[in-house]
Amino acid sequence: MIDFSPDLAIREVAERTAAFVRATVIPYEADPRWGAHGPTDELRSELVGHARSAGLLSPHVSPSYGGLGLSQIGRALVFEEAGYSMLGPVAMNVAAPDEGNAHLLEHVATDAQKERWLRPHAAGEIRTCFAMTEPSPGAGSDPSMMLTTAVRDGDEYVVDGRKWLITGAEGAAVAIVMVKEGDGATMLLVPTDTPGFVYERTLDTLDSSFTGGHGVLRFENMRVPVDAVLGEAGAGFRYAQVRLAPARLTHCMRWLGAARRAHDIAAEYAARRQAFGQVLGAHEGVGFMLADNEIDLQTARLHIWHTAWMLDQGDRGNEASSVAKTVCSEAVWRVADRSLQILGGLGVTDDTVVARIFRDIRAFRIYDGPSEVHRWSIARRIIKRAGAGAGASAHRENPRGDS
Repeated sequence: MIDFSPDLAIREVAERTAAFVRATVIPYEADPRWGAHGPTDELRSELVGHARSAGLLSPHVSPSYGGLGLSQIGRALVFEEAGYSMLGPVAMNVAAPDEGNAHLLEHVATDAQKERWLRPHAAGEIRTCFAMTEPSPGAGSDPSMMLTTAVRDGDEYVVDGRKWLITGAEGAAVAIVMVKEGDGATMLLVPTDTPGFVYERTLDTLDSSFTGGHGVLRFENMRVPVDAVLGEAGAGFRYAQVRLAPARLTHCMRWLGAARRAHDIAAEYAARRQAFGQVLGAHEGVGFMLADNEIDLQTARLHIWHTAWMLDQGDRGNEASSVAKTVCSEAVWRVADRSLQILGGLGVTDDTVVARIFRDIRAFRIYDGPSEVHRWSIARRIIKRAGAGAGASAHRENPRGDS
């Protein structure tokens, strides 16, 4: 039997995180600096300062670079507690895309690159972004359609192309830019003040929890030194998997916390709001929604913990993370939807945070791979395994291959 029991040290960090979010972070949810394009950098810096004082900054980064070095199981507990407020991951420096970028830098970057970018990130001093997605007809869920190119010119690459829906791009210090190089892909670490790096605009989107919002970038004859390559040239698609499998899972962890918050608000309301002679929760229609919320939350948590355990055991976890991402993104969306429904008219106002959670959590079914793409990928693996099994079965029945 798999033992998911966290050790005392991890439980202590999770408990401190829960207390920190409730006492320090949640009061900031009414701060006007949390706007339509996410919390401002000023608000982020203030929140980061509180997390630093609480000893909770960058728990995902190894101690050698200033973090707490949590395992994936440890992150599952702590990130869920951080996500109980959508500002919690921002405060603790574990929000996307920075958290996934830090994971990639730790596993792929050179020592010099880590000192230049990872250490200040872990200290909460800089933000990063990950520039892979492009407007149509470029790369989206299919990265092989990438149109942004890098051409080697002596000791430099010349980069041209466009990226869009780049989370946190405005105000980021460095971008991990995925480019097409020959028949493969390469990742480049590009300071955002590089000549030819053009920030076109910030997109107006449904969600509002990411500092820097979602931007459109343009690269015009942008020259990047060869030593800016992250890892090996031509290995970009492989490194994307190093980043994306754990990043899908940490999204699940954070949004599970937000969904739990919406459920708690709805449950408290259902326990005190009177309608038709009794509290709302006594009506089966409402009570069953609360029960279904609890079922979805526990199902999502089990998928997260199982996949986290696999990653901690050294499994790449690509299929498991696809399953977890699909299950969790749809489960937490149902929880948010039911919670808003239970609140009725109150749910569609900003008098509670549920409406904001509802809007933000809807986008999770699209980014880091829409549910349909993950189902397609899972189905391909099923058919491949079934085909291999059928071939082996046929060989056992007729090992000489006689017709």
